Amino acid sequence: MARKSKSKFDPEAFLAKADGGLTISKYAKGQAIFAQGDPADAVFYIRQGRVKISVISAQGKEAVVAFLKAGDFIGEGCLTGRPRRVSTARVLEDSVVTRVDNATMVRVLLDEPKFSEKFTAHLLARTVRVEEDLVDQLFNSSEKRLARALLLLANFGKDGKREPVIAKVSQETLADMIGTTRSRVSHFMNRFRELGYIDYNGGLEVHSSLLDAVLHEKQPQIKSPK
Repeated sequence: MARKSKSKFDPEAFLAKADGGLTISKYAKGQAIFAQGDPADAVFYIRQGRVKISVISAQGKEAVVAFLKAGDFIGEGCLTGRPRRVSTARVLEDSVVTRVDNATMVRVLLDEPKFSEKFTAHLLARTVRVEEDLVDQLFNSSEKRLARALLLLANFGKDGKREPVIAKVSQETLADMIGTTRSRVSHFMNRFRELGYIDYNGGLEVHSSLLDAVLHEKQPQIKSPK
């Protein structure tokens, strides 16, 4: 007897039931979906592409908070009553994003239990990620933080799948992510390549050997540049 295939949950199908309050837009590489200080009046769902979330300090320094991909939500802080955006969301490649205004989002969450479950799972995953990032910054060396950042960008270990090719991310951005300098990132990246953990091939490709090294704590003995 043939087993019935389990249909994949599609957030877009549930959002389509909202009957208004939705806007689907295309964004060109580098374009901002929203900027820090903008009114927080909607939640966004990434249909296609990748998005960088960053924060600008009062001194003008940018800190990268997260990189998100298709299937992720952004701007959900508006549901807590926050009046203004505390971060900027900018696409790293041509992307398609659905905007859902606050009232519509609340209504869909109340009316569609499966969608609410999906959204709650997203929030929990983001919370865990923030906690892991904090522990990472407090206790791990800069080279191990870089290894973890590269694995996260390549989506290793998510749902048993991996996407080894990363959208172009500058070494300055990587340095901001892990709290070190560009020269140290460059040094570590070169060593990772020498050890066969990554490749530069018109883009950045992360190999599973880097994941193995981190999981088994067989970190390469990398000397800091003088």
